[in-house]
Amino acid sequence: MVLNNILTKSLTKILLKIINKARAYGKLVMFSHTIFSFSFALVSMALAAKGIPKLSTMFWIVVCFLGARTGANAINRVIDAKIDARNPRTAGRQIPKGEVEKGEVIILTSICFALMVFGAYKLNWICLALSPFALFLMIIYSYCKRFTFLCHLVLGVTCACAPVGAWLAVTGKLSFTPLFMGAANTLWVAGFDIIYGLQDYDFDKANGLHSIPVKFGIKNALYIAMFFHALTLVFLLAVGILEPALGIIYYTGLAVIAGLFAAEYIMVSPSNLRNVNIASYSVNQLVSIVLLIFGLLDALIWR
Repeated sequence: MVLNNILTKSLTKILLKIINKARAYGKLVMFSHTIFSFSFALVSMALAAKGIPKLSTMFWIVVCFLGARTGANAINRVIDAKIDARNPRTAGRQIPKGEVEKGEVIILTSICFALMVFGAYKLNWICLALSPFALFLMIIYSYCKRFTFLCHLVLGVTCACAPVGAWLAVTGKLSFTPLFMGAANTLWVAGFDIIYGLQDYDFDKANGLHSIPVKFGIKNALYIAMFFHALTLVFLLAVGILEPALGIIYYTGLAVIAGLFAAEYIMVSPSNLRNVNIASYSVNQLVSIVLLIFGLLDALIWR
């Protein structure tokens, strides 16, 4: 009986340790943010295939996407660990708090990036050939705020690898549609990342870190983000014009997205930054979901 209780307590401790570690890694790689570029990738994939692609192609696209985004977020936490520890807003992240070790995260990153490259190999030669470029972007982004205010655009270009890569995975060649999807993805991410960066304005300025808010000020940064999001709509509209499969449902989705963009700029102003997290992340998660639903409805169901 005593031995049974000891075993039960030991197993419970082990299970709790595993659960807590899994939660820590889930927060570290921000699984809740997976939706951001995944919608662009899935719509691009459906348009490239003119419907539903082969199951094996879909599988390896998802493997590449999950490997890339998980690895990129993990290595970002490693590279930014010292900065995160100094910033009151990020000091509670997993590496500064000691919940996970840098070495563990580097191993996770290596596994994720290896999965991405293997997935690219399984798709086609052009995806494999371009995978080093994607890896370079995913690593260099984390260093960008140390030397350029264009870090937001570098993040956007990195995320844009998703829709461009999905198109290449299906067709093996480029066209204007994935380039416009990629441009929309780039500007959309850069726009909401500028808004997100507003909350670190004082810290970044004091520590010599670069961003559009630090370079141009909070008011002008919001105008730049607004301009980026207006261009996002222009490029998404161009995709609709280029693709015959997209019609009234897709354009209705764009109208909803325009409304969401307007809402985020009502929520945030130079004198009111309390809603930065909601405007930058929560609202744009909705943008991604709207694009996914309305884009796929037109690209798949209503063909």
